[in-house]
Amino acid sequence: MPEIQLYDTTLRDGAQREGISFTVEDKLRIAKKLDELGVHFIEGGWPGSNPKDDEFFVRAQGLALSHALLVAFGSTRRPKTKAGKDPNLRALLDAETSVVTIVGKSWDLHVTQVLETTLAENRRMITDSISYLKSKGRRVFFDAEHFFDGYKANATYAIDTIKAAAEAGAECLILCDTNGGAMPGDVAAACDAARKATDTPLGIHAHNDAELAVANTLVAIQAGATQVQGTINGYGERCGNANLCSIIPALKLKMGIDCISDEQLARLSEVAHYVSEIANLTFDSHLPYVGASAFAHKGGLHVAAMMKWEKSYHHIDPDLVGNQWRTLVSELSGKGGIIHKAREQGLEFVPQGEQARAILERVKSMESRGFQYDGAEASFELLIRRAQPDYHPPFELVDFMVVVEKRRRPSTMEKEEELLSEATVKVKVGGEVIHTAAEGNGPVNALDAAMRKALLVFYPSLEAVRLVDYKVRAIEETEGTGSRVRVLIESSDGEQEWRTVGSSTNIIEASWLALADSLEYWLLKKGTAPL
Repeated sequence: MPEIQLYDTTLRDGAQREGISFTVEDKLRIAKKLDELGVHFIEGGWPGSNPKDDEFFVRAQGLALSHALLVAFGSTRRPKTKAGKDPNLRALLDAETSVVTIVGKSWDLHVTQVLETTLAENRRMITDSISYLKSKGRRVFFDAEHFFDGYKANATYAIDTIKAAAEAGAECLILCDTNGGAMPGDVAAACDAARKATDTPLGIHAHNDAELAVANTLVAIQAGATQVQGTINGYGERCGNANLCSIIPALKLKMGIDCISDEQLARLSEVAHYVSEIANLTFDSHLPYVGASAFAHKGGLHVAAMMKWEKSYHHIDPDLVGNQWRTLVSELSGKGGIIHKAREQGLEFVPQGEQARAILERVKSMESRGFQYDGAEASFELLIRRAQPDYHPPFELVDFMVVVEKRRRPSTMEKEEELLSEATVKVKVGGEVIHTAAEGNGPVNALDAAMRKALLVFYPSLEAVRLVDYKVRAIEETEGTGSRVRVLIESSDGEQEWRTVGSSTNIIEASWLALADSLEYWLLKKGTAPL
């Protein structure tokens, strides 16, 4: 099998995704992580285009990379400008990377309509730029922008641009689906024509506007390309770039191409989450290979089969990419799913036979009322615990009341008003009932504060528990403001996180149920006894 070069452009193309703004420190940290993953080339940015990228290349000279080479990105010289005097090419040299990538036009209409120059001048721009950079001791990759659209419009000229780059000394010719709309068959045909036209190695750079970036990349590899350009998690402008987190395991596990080691592949999920965290984006749990849902099973038929033979509904072993298979409990589950989920969560009590069937019926009943347990595993564990005849909860909710009042502020003469939320609760611990009240910046916050105020008397360690996320979803939208709602709460004690659910036609009651589950779960896991 051919040796494949992995070229990551998360720090440039990926940074063009809406909502991403990497700091220089962010980029340095990601570069280190990519190096650990085994990527061969890391495109750090476009020197001269902004101060941040300039600073990155200065500071990146101190990076102790063990595997990857840093690459600076830029464009060919401007029309009617000498290469040695072109500010873009000089900025590429100032970046002091051993490898540079320059982008040039390969679509004739882009040359005449966008660059507003002649086809002959564009060809000279490509050769002059590459020759100049080579004369300065740089290795040069050439990105043939819009190659597949150009090949379809004017195949002769598109091929001529990459031949010009090869003749000038480009080390690799990267065929770019810049608009992201090429079809796999067109990619294969164009790659085959390029391979016949030149002996210089080819690469592929695909965008995902037609949801085909990964497919087109793999097709290009089959057609002879040996360099793969893409980004972690498919980040990029518009619909994104080819996702290296899908391409790498496909190359290694499906096509038998050893592009990284087994140990590096096992870190793929970790790297995907790491980059998402630094980008400050919510991680897409449904991503292939690395997403939490990639090997999650909800249907009863699937779970039953998986319990007998783990390969029955997995196309790979999730451990190979650092992931794991999970069982999701819902009304679609079977009895086996309940049993497996209890084992998966390490519960001492694992329901069997009729107990498991009874819990399954309880799950179905609760989900018909709006509860959903596949995203609230702490509430599911409580449901199993409560099915035990000898279960004693650490506290019982007696009742609560929430008041929301609109008041005029007494400290101002103007008609400025404020909302006041106050909650009162009664909680029973053992044989003792405590009745307390608290204010908050909303009814849910007030209820949370009142519950904690009551329970802290008995369980002071609850002070460590914090609500870190709160989501509300209307389940029956047709009922308008009278719809049943589902509340999902994520809590943390600084060391672990857990999720609970509540559902009701009353948002306060739904919140009450989810909050109570959150605190009860933590007390049970910690084995905390009341004072």
